[in-house]
Amino acid sequence: MATMERLTRREWQVAELVAEGHTNRQIGGQLFLSVKTVERHLARIFDKLDITARAKLAAMVASDRL
Repeated sequence: MATMERLTRREWQVAELVAEGHTNRQIGGQLFLSVKTVERHLARIFDKLDITARAKLAAMVASDRL
């Protein structure tokens, strides 16, 4: 399975918003989630993709869009 295909639909939405430079609070507001829920999604995303930084996630989202 390709790297980004490991993510659920909601995780993918969170990842895209992170790649656009939004804060957890902004992401929560757009997706009607609490900041804590956004944090949990990011923790799962980082774990699934074996990354530790938002910048790396943004790069992965950008390369997946190509």
